[in-house]
Amino acid sequence: MLLLFVDARYQYLESTRNVLAVVIYPFQRLTALPGEVVGRISVYFETQNQLLEDNAKLRQQHDTDAAQLAQLSAIQAENAQLRTLHELQQRVDFPMQMAEIVYVERDIFKRKLFVNKGSQANVQPGQVVVDDHGVVGQVTRVYPWLSEVTLVTDKDHAVPIQVLRNGFRAVVFGSGDISEMALRYMPVSADLVEGDELVTSGIDGIYPPNLPVAKIIKIERDPAYPFARITCAPLAGVDRNRSLMIVSGLPKLVERPETVETGAEPERAKKRLKRRRP
Repeated sequence: MLLLFVDARYQYLESTRNVLAVVIYPFQRLTALPGEVVGRISVYFETQNQLLEDNAKLRQQHDTDAAQLAQLSAIQAENAQLRTLHELQQRVDFPMQMAEIVYVERDIFKRKLFVNKGSQANVQPGQVVVDDHGVVGQVTRVYPWLSEVTLVTDKDHAVPIQVLRNGFRAVVFGSGDISEMALRYMPVSADLVEGDELVTSGIDGIYPPNLPVAKIIKIERDPAYPFARITCAPLAGVDRNRSLMIVSGLPKLVERPETVETGAEPERAKKRLKRRRP
């Protein structure tokens, strides 16, 4: 009791207390160390699990956002194409109607697709199908609610064209390859250069004039051959987009007059027939 009184009153034992605290401190830390280690390990694993869960949630959210962003980009591209098609419909002088692609021909040797407009929408064989960049193809078969469209890249398809630069007329053929067309039977001396844009000539009464068709990407001229080998690339999205425009009708051309034989040709024909008879 006396020591307690003296320490509380005069603080004579303060130095002794400090010395004892320094001596005892390592033993205190050593005694508390197992609990601190266990606590830190527990906090580490809890934090690690929380981080893993947060990373998994963030990764899932990132994938969801990426998918939504891709979908948004596709919708924006489709909207831009639809706006361009609408402007094209307002700008041209011939009637057009919009259609969507519903099927694509699975045969790799056929370049055909099917759209969701048929005879109920007054679609007829021979009508031209375009997109916002140019000619896609031509309607070749019509069903009540579907129409078959043969692409300009089909190997049996041909489009009368003229060169936009100089008005040179020719016929461009499909090659069967979705990305290639060809100008056949062109003389080596033909005024054609790489980069020339080919548009419809409109002289056949089927294709409207001045619609983009293709662009010349390669010309091979060999003096040993009478014709040049000219490769073109289609300008329209023959393998892209989903919305297309069908040209509903064009002004009818004057009927071509029939050839009438004159002079002595009919008589000569009759004599040849008489000689052939037994």
